Amino acid sequence: MSDQKARTVCVGEAVVEMTRAADGKFALSCGGDTFNTAIYLARAGLDVAFATAIGDDPYSESITALAAAEGVSRDLVLRVPGRLPALCLVDRGPGGERGTRCWREGAPAADLFELPEWIPVAQSLLSARLVYFSGITLSLYSNNGLGRFLAVLETARRHGAKVAFDGNFRPHGWKGDLARTRTVFIEALKRVDIALPTFDDEAILWGDPSPEATVARLQAFGIGEIVVKNGPNSALVAASGVREFVPVPEVMVPVDATAAGDGFNAGYIAARFGGAEPARAADAAHRLAGDVIRHHGALLPRAAAALH
Repeated sequence: MSDQKARTVCVGEAVVEMTRAADGKFALSCGGDTFNTAIYLARAGLDVAFATAIGDDPYSESITALAAAEGVSRDLVLRVPGRLPALCLVDRGPGGERGTRCWREGAPAADLFELPEWIPVAQSLLSARLVYFSGITLSLYSNNGLGRFLAVLETARRHGAKVAFDGNFRPHGWKGDLARTRTVFIEALKRVDIALPTFDDEAILWGDPSPEATVARLQAFGIGEIVVKNGPNSALVAASGVREFVPVPEVMVPVDATAAGDGFNAGYIAARFGGAEPARAADAAHRLAGDVIRHHGALLPRAAAALH
């Protein structure tokens, strides 16, 4: 994964977030798991595009403005007149944990692969060096949309693309339907080259008793590169026949845990694109995630990022 000029496409949803501060007031921002990862990849110097659908309202404009400011290509962002992006209200607990309530009804991101312009988006995925998506991405789409997306992933791999996936399981996004979630995940995992799951999510969805069990289950799908994030403990890296626990360099109480996993994934992918071996890439990923949780919000302030 050493070609930095090849394009990475992150697929998913960008949302409008209203985050409650300690004084009870709300601050407006834009977020979304794969959108956050796209931004961190762009900051690392990769050629990144974000594939989604949004409206033509001022809040959708703020999403494209942020993407432009961060150097994320917007040619795969479809605009749907008269529609609004999803809205999420965010509260933070005393330990930096994040509580979210989202309104997605009518948000166009769910229709990305059913809109009239979906074919150009699909064609762009076929020429990507890497396609990145998450469990939240999968939760957005109807069965028809999922069928198209998974077929595109399969074809993209035949064209030489790698596929990276973060399970990122959020039960409310699946309306509590674990059977459908598992069925969709199984179909997706058949098309994945790099898995970047979080152990806590895997334990809830699959009942995995340990990160090692997560690795074994994912290897049964033929996935050759697996990094299991395990909170402040470590990450278990399994690649090229080797398993290695990569410890977190510095354990800290997070100011805000928002986007820690998104930053980790970007740090890992960027390091691998730079030629780092998997264990060294996981160490770089830990460091970026550690920087992210030292600050409020999903995106590390640029001034702070320049210090690291």
